[in-house]
Amino acid sequence: MFRDKAREGVRKGGSAARAGLAYVADRIIENAPRIPVRDLAALRRQFPGLGPEQLADKLVAGAAAATSTVGAGVGAAAMLPVPPAMPTELAAEITGVAAIELKLIAELHEVYGVRPPGNLKQRSTAYLNSWSGERGIDVTKPSTVSSALNGPMKRELRQQIMKRMVRDLPNLMPFMVGAAVGAVMNRRDTKKLAARIRKDLRKIQVPWDALPELPPLEAPERPLELGDGSAG
Repeated sequence: MFRDKAREGVRKGGSAARAGLAYVADRIIENAPRIPVRDLAALRRQFPGLGPEQLADKLVAGAAAATSTVGAGVGAAAMLPVPPAMPTELAAEITGVAAIELKLIAELHEVYGVRPPGNLKQRSTAYLNSWSGERGIDVTKPSTVSSALNGPMKRELRQQIMKRMVRDLPNLMPFMVGAAVGAVMNRRDTKKLAARIRKDLRKIQVPWDALPELPPLEAPERPLELGDGSAG
């Protein structure tokens, strides 16, 4: 009897945790097209005189500082027991860090001259795939650039994002270990992600003087405020 109750408790806890992860994954997918991204022209105006690698370094440093701040803020929250469903603070941290890292990934693709084809939503889907798979998008291979986010693709993307979150969960709970450690962990993980993405993008990089003139990026409707210290 006791064993049956324990098993039922674990089953319910697992279902609640999965539901929490699915909820957060859906928020990340919904937020992606709302993330303001600077195109290459805007970045070069903002950081004059820098080459691609120096500019990428600046973007990575800014994003790492921003995700570090998110970790410290959530880490300062009161200690919480681990509930079966995802606590609000953790959901806020995951979505906040994801938005900052998605912006970084989009702008790194601009810097390396490999903007994915398509409209705002299609590019956002490509960046979500890049973020959840922790790899750069090879725009020369159409299979790596997603098209419209239909039902099956959204389900697959949600599963991919949930897998990444489960893998990263020990690093996404800074309130369990305190603000300082949370800040360090987020900063480290953002830099690690950026290093992987940049390694992929360097293989297919297009030099700035060889780039065709690209149209400015569309501004998102209701842009997210990321608090990452960068203008749009």
